[in-house]
Parts: sequence; structure tokens; C-alpha cells
Amino acid sequence: MEINTALILCAGYGKRLKPITLHKPKPLIEIKKTTLLQNTLNLINSLGIKNILINSFYLSDQIENYVSSINLNLKVVNDGSKILDTGGGILNLINNSNQNDFLVFNPDTIWNKSYHKEIKKMEKFYFENKIKNILLVVEKSKSFDPRMNGDFTIENNILNKSSDKNLIFTGCQILNKSIFENYKVETFSMNKIWDGMIKENKLYGFKSEEKFTHLTDIEIFNKLSKI
Repeated sequence: MEINTALILCAGYGKRLKPITLHKPKPLIEIKKTTLLQNTLNLINSLGIKNILINSFYLSDQIENYVSSINLNLKVVNDGSKILDTGGGILNLINNSNQNDFLVFNPDTIWNKSYHKEIKKMEKFYFENKIKNILLVVEKSKSFDPRMNGDFTIENNILNKSSDKNLIFTGCQILNKSIFENYKVETFSMNKIWDGMIKENKLYGFKSEEKFTHLTDIEIFNKLSKI
């Protein structure tokens, strides 16, 4: 089996990237003349995924105008009257699709085609083991930004949040819509779902061996701009 629908989370305010984000949404910030959104789309295209849903909220007109200029099968879904955070935003996107399994990306990460093989391996693991949610994670030592805190620990591909959290969530995950069966579209974080899955040893992880570059804040933007 293969996933044929990808979601990109583009609704956030990007507060840590002010003053750039006072007038431009974070996904449209350029690194080496390529927007974060286009960079994410490039990876999705390399994976052969044709259906793409993007959520928006902050400066959503700019996201919509950018997407309308791209000749791809993209649909922009606005969060509505208030920002929905990661969990609510994903659920709102899923409700606009008839699929069951989704590849979800945060465009804050500087994705490259080297992730292609890892994501395909993660997808294979996901379907072979009939799981509901798996996160692409990376060791802190591989992070361009050494200040980033770890999110998880892993054992036998199962994630937990023990004291020695040496793994960072890269911003890529595969999930099944069934994990939202007890939720409705409102503001909530994916952490709420993950914490529940961790208690049942059902949140899975797949370790990336790639160097991890995340546009954390204006300091990292300035560093990346000089490379």
C-alpha cells in the first residue's frame, strides 16, 4: 500500500521569525531563493504523491495566492475563525478528504530529496505493522540548531517521553484518521493525541539519519542566509 495524500501545515503565526513574519507567512520565507512551502512540495512531488491539502490562517490570502500560481493539485483549507493548532488543523484537513492514511509535513523543516528513502521505509513499516501513527525523529546531535530540546526517547520503534529525551520530531509523520475518532474540529495540539498513545505504547517512531535543519527563529534564519 502507498499513501496518496499529503497534508502541509501552514496556518501558524511564525512569531519567532519577526519582523519577517509581520508581513509574510512563515511558509513563504525563502531559504536559498526557495520558499519553505515550495521546498516541502518538492519532496512530496519526489514521493509521487499527487493529492495535497494545505491549511492556512495567518495571512492566508498570501498562501492562497501562492498556491494558485502553482500548477499542482493543491487545495487550501482555512482554519476558519480561529487558529486550530496542529491537532485541530490536521483534523480539519482530513475532513476535506476521503482518504484514511496521510503523510503530514511541517514546512519549518528544510526538507531535501535525501529524505525520500527514509520516508518510503517509514511508510512500509507503517503498513506492514498496521499501526496508526508514526513520527520521523532524529537525534539531537544531528540538528543544525543545537538549542533544540529533545521530544522523545525510542525503544523498539515505540516512542515515549522518559527523562532522556534525545530525539527531535522532524515535522514529518504518517497517521490514520481513526486516531481522531474522539475529537472534533477545535483548537488542540497533536501532543494531546500523542500523550494518549504513549500511555498505550502505540506511538511509533522511525529514526532519520539525515542532518536536521529547522527554521526555529530569526537567529537560525540569519545563519542559514549566510551559508
